[in-house]
Amino acid sequence: MAIRSVCVVLALLCICLREGGAVTFTFLNRCTGTVWPGILSNAGTARIEPTGFALPPGAARALPFPTGWSGRMWARTGCAQDAAGRFSCATGDCGTGTLECSGRDGATPATLAEFTLDGGGHNDFYDVSLVDGYNLPILVEPAGSSATGTTCAAAGCSADLNLRCPAELRSAGGGACRSACDAFGKPEYCCSGAFANPNTCRPTAYSQAFKLACPRSYSYAFDDPTSTFTCAGGRDYTITFCPVATPRSCVVNHAMICTHC
Repeated sequence: MAIRSVCVVLALLCICLREGGAVTFTFLNRCTGTVWPGILSNAGTARIEPTGFALPPGAARALPFPTGWSGRMWARTGCAQDAAGRFSCATGDCGTGTLECSGRDGATPATLAEFTLDGGGHNDFYDVSLVDGYNLPILVEPAGSSATGTTCAAAGCSADLNLRCPAELRSAGGGACRSACDAFGKPEYCCSGAFANPNTCRPTAYSQAFKLACPRSYSYAFDDPTSTFTCAGGRDYTITFCPVATPRSCVVNHAMICTHC
């Protein structure tokens, strides 16, 4: 009996130690409709469970992430099941046919939150990227962050870019805005080929419009100096979807259209 009690105590201690080394990510939905976050772990990094879930308006969900994790997260919109039970989304769809993304990336266009926890110098590195396009506003806030500081600062895009998206970049019935790379596929927009370095790949009119609206987000591939944020490792993070002026969600044929209708 005494041996059993010791085993229970040791098991509980191991659980506490494991949780003590974890970073808590709290996902918060301030949109007027449900969003379906997706999570993708980078190769060689522990897989987070769940890899996809529903988050109703006003709801929050906290998940533990291990120290050293790296990967990305995003919000899927306009999700529904068809008559055969196949799950799909208007934006950010994983293509698995289920609620879980199961190691699959989200379809473009989608706003991304990207992280490397406990990277160089035991620091966390994080950003919000519009390089693959935009579907919803996202704000990343480290615990104890500053709205204006450069260390442990909040990163993200609070603007509704769907309202100002050029006609040639509009996607999903107006519920998302494609990147110029995704829309046109040209090397100068994709920073590929002869443009695959920061000296030849420069901001375009499209990326500059994104940057003007969302100065604390990546607007193109080499937009590093003002877009990657660093914070001492071990902090918790809040990921807020629609942090400010919330787009109103209209669902037409399972496609979310974000307008102020």
